[in-house]
Parts: sequence; structure tokens; C-alpha cells
Amino acid sequence: MQKVRAFFAQIRVTMRRFFFPPTTAPRWQRIMPYAVLGVLSFILLTAGTYAWDYTNSPTFCGTTCHTMPPEYAAYQISPHARVDCVDCHIGKGFVATRISRKAGDIKHVTALAFRTYEYPIYAGELRPARDTCERCHYPSKFSDDSLRQNVHFLDDDQNTQYSIYLALRTGGGSSREGLGRGIHWHVENQVYYRSTDKLDQTIPVVRVVNSDGTENVYTALNTDLSSEELDALPEQRIDCITCHNRITHNILPPEDAVDSALSRRQLDVSIPFIRREAVRVLSEKYETDGEAHAAIDGLSDYYKSEFPEFFQKNEDSITQAVVTLNAIYADTVFRDQEIDWETHPNNLGHEDWPGCFRCHDGQHIDEAGDAIRLECNLCHSIPEVVGPGVIEPVLPLATGQQPESHFNTHWIALHNQSIDQTCQACHDVSNAGGSDNSSFCSNSACHGTAWHFAGLDAPGLADLLDQQQQAALDESEGVPPGAVQEPATEEQEPEQGVPSVAVTDPTFTDVQPLFKQRCLACHSATVATGGLVLETYNSAMQGGNDGPVILPGSAEDSPLIQRQRDGHFASFTPDELQLVINWINNGAPEN
Repeated sequence: MQKVRAFFAQIRVTMRRFFFPPTTAPRWQRIMPYAVLGVLSFILLTAGTYAWDYTNSPTFCGTTCHTMPPEYAAYQISPHARVDCVDCHIGKGFVATRISRKAGDIKHVTALAFRTYEYPIYAGELRPARDTCERCHYPSKFSDDSLRQNVHFLDDDQNTQYSIYLALRTGGGSSREGLGRGIHWHVENQVYYRSTDKLDQTIPVVRVVNSDGTENVYTALNTDLSSEELDALPEQRIDCITCHNRITHNILPPEDAVDSALSRRQLDVSIPFIRREAVRVLSEKYETDGEAHAAIDGLSDYYKSEFPEFFQKNEDSITQAVVTLNAIYADTVFRDQEIDWETHPNNLGHEDWPGCFRCHDGQHIDEAGDAIRLECNLCHSIPEVVGPGVIEPVLPLATGQQPESHFNTHWIALHNQSIDQTCQACHDVSNAGGSDNSSFCSNSACHGTAWHFAGLDAPGLADLLDQQQQAALDESEGVPPGAVQEPATEEQEPEQGVPSVAVTDPTFTDVQPLFKQRCLACHSATVATGGLVLETYNSAMQGGNDGPVILPGSAEDSPLIQRQRDGHFASFTPDELQLVINWINNGAPEN
């Protein structure tokens, strides 16, 4: 023990002499302590800088912790693959600020050390989007519409490819600059919501603060919560992450992963039914990874027995398909972390998860009875489904010229009850409600999909719509609110305001009610189909883009009469047509 004490005493003496040499010591000996301290400080500073840089790297974040493989795998193929994890999870800022934020994550290290966490892991705290996303993506920037092509394949033997084209209305900007529309309208304006769950999948209340300071509060018809319980829910403001919650860590479902591999030719499209079989084996729930990979490897035996000739000629393609599918499974199912494509909701879109339909489901209603619109054209154009052999798909663009009925906030809930001949001015309505893509109203992207998260069957919505339609009908007929209408008798004219053909010397005053009733849905000043407006005498006589349609004194030569006789979709009755003929032959007087 004495020897140990003597040893440490000797060290203390030596250190004291080294760092505090006598004043009579040579200059180099007096400088040496400072030089050694300087070198040690430099080494510590350099090592600390490298350690800070490494612990901020995606490699450290993704590989050091055994809970991170799912997030790291998705990150590496995401749009943010070249953005460091800490730029979003810690945020930009002065280095001292970032150090203090990082120190706050010690609780994660503690949870890891003592295993006080549970699988699957969900992010509980994130930096505000305005401190992260908006450092690169400026919300006031307005983005033009952009074309999107989503490539898919059928489950037939040819794995037939088809595409869904749509124009994405990203938008953005502010209303004071004449912009402020499209998808990014949500982040440039004050929109708040209250959700009942930590993942924000059920949103019963939405509050919108308008530019003039007024507010609209929309409440879901299907909520079971009382107003007091709704008010007690925490309110959040919509930002980038409200929708782009999995932009860097998204795990594709089997259908999308296989379609992506086929479109990239990682899977050979010539393999019969490869799309169907690939989705089948990837969608199965397996007890172990070994069982899953064995099932995927079994595809070789399937093709060897079911398609022996093809297998003999294309064994390499099938082997490569098996390798690709095993890789897809490894990137989409993480058994240890209890994560697959069904674990974390993806709020972009509205097919696999509620997404947009958390609010835009047609059943969030305000006090006036208006809904948050369930309307495709708000965020993108009507999808166009294009099969093989089509060279130039036609993509309809929104021009803003729409009938008044289309601006009803419940239009999607009502449109299937509103189809009539006037629709054909803009759309082909043949096979309406079908899904064979033979017309505008037979769109498989709309009618060929079960929209599980739309709220058109919400309790009370049908009654509300019936009341609104009856009120609109009463208003158009001049019936006071709440009044009871008497049923029409046989002697009453069912259509008021349209004069009889027996009118002698008819004028525009006599035919104007007829034009209003039959024509203005398409030929009003708002819509002006073909440039023709039949709202006033002067506009009617002016005609449309191809010239006058009314030739005074010559009904038979007037394009208006010729078009009616050729079979116009908004046809006059024989008596109505005769009235118009009499008016034109009478010189088409105004009054």
C-alpha cells in the first residue's frame, strides 16, 4: 500500500514540476506545458467535432439503434434521402441550441437501456413544420398544376399496364397576391382541427379562419361526442406534416410495391400473372421471415408446374423475380419491430387510409348546412384512366366555367341524382355510373373503387340534403319557407311562366321564360357554352362563336331551329318549338 501511495505521490510531484516549472528553468521547459495543453485541446476539439458530425449522420441514426431499421430502409429510398435526419428531428439553429435539443433525447437512450418502450414505435414529438419543412419548402410560393402519371398493372396473364393521369393542383401562395388556392392553401391559411386519437386519423371538428376574420366551424355528422367533449379536445393548426406525415418513412403496400417494380422492369412483365402472384405472396401474414421467404421462393415451383414451357425458356427471369420479391418483403415487413405497410397511416391520398377524407369526406357540416367539399377538382383534375394503345390521352382541365349546381358544397353527394340532358353540353354521360371508361361519367378511377373513408353515408346527411333541395325548389317557385304546397291539379300548368303556342305575335318577352327554363344551364353569361348566351335579347341576337343562331323572319334557316330539329339534348317540346318558330318568323322582336 505504501508503494502505491509513493507512486502516486511521485506522479503528483512530476506533474507539478512539469506544469509549474521554476522561474530559472529553460524557456522551452516553461513553454512545454502550454504546448501540451494546446495539443490536447486541439485533439479533444477535433474528436468532439467528428463525434458530433457522426452522431448527426443518417448512418448513426439508422444503424446504431435496433429500433430504426424500418425507418432507415424507407428513408434511403425517399425524396429526402440526402437530407440528414437531424435536420428534421432536431431542426436547424445555432449549435448550442441544437446541442440542448439533442440532450433532450437522452430520454430515448434511457428508454432503450431499460427497455421501457413498446413496439411498434410512433413518433410522439416532432419539430414544428415551420422550423423544418418550410426551411426548404416555402409555403407562400405558388406552384402551377403538374401532370402526374400513376402506372398500374392488371392481374391478368398479360399483366396489362394502364395509367391514371391527373393534373395535381399544388397551388399555394396568398390571397392578397391573387393566389391562395390549391392543396397548399391549407398551410398558407389558418385552418385548425381537433382529433380524437394520437395519429390524427379521426377529426370531428375543423375550424377555418377566413381572411376577413370570420370563422366557419365544421362538425362531423358521425361523431358521438358532445359539444363539451369536442371543445375539450386539443386544437392543432394544419401544417405540412398534417398531410405529409410519412413522406420520408413510407412503406408501400404490396400492390404499389409490385406495380413500382413492374414499371421499373425489376419484374419481367412477360411472366404470366406475375402481378397477381407477387401481390398474393407479399400480402400473406407469415409467422416467421423464413416462412415468408420460403413462400416467395415457392413461386419458382409454381411456374415450373403451371407454365412449364415458359419456365424452361425464362428460368432466369423467374429467378430474378424471386430475388426482387424477397427484397421487397425485407423492406416492407420488420417482424422484430412489429412494423409493416399497415402500421403507420399515410395521410397523402384517400384510398388506403383516410388521408384527405379525414376532413373532406362530405359530412363535416357548418351551421349553415354547408360541407367541407368532397370535390376531386379541389386538389386534382378528374382522373383519366388510359389503357394500352392510347397515344394521346385527353385530360380535362378546370376552367372555372361551371353550372351553378357544381358550386354546391354537397355536389358529389348530389351529382348522381342530377344527371340530365344539360350535362351533355360539357360531358359524355353515356353509361353514367359505370366503370368501363367509355365516357366521362363511366370512369373506373371514380366508380371502380370503393371509397371506404368517404362520409356520404353519414347519419343525417341524406335528410339534410333532402331539406336543402326542397328549400331550393320552394325558393325557385316562390313558396315561402315552411309553407305547404298544394298538389297540382289537372287544370294547372306544371311549368309556370312558359306561354302557350297560341300567343299571337310572340316577342322575346314571351320566349325568354322558355330560354331560361331549357337553355340557361349551358347558355348563361356564366357558362356561355360555344359563346352563346340566351339570357338577354341582345346576347341572343348576337349569337355564338360561329355567328348568329337566330335569323329574324327565317326560322327554317336559323341554326337554333336546325339544331333543335337535329336532336339537341335540351330539346323543346313540339309546342315550345313552334312558339320559337313563330317568334322568329314574326321578325324576332324584342317586345
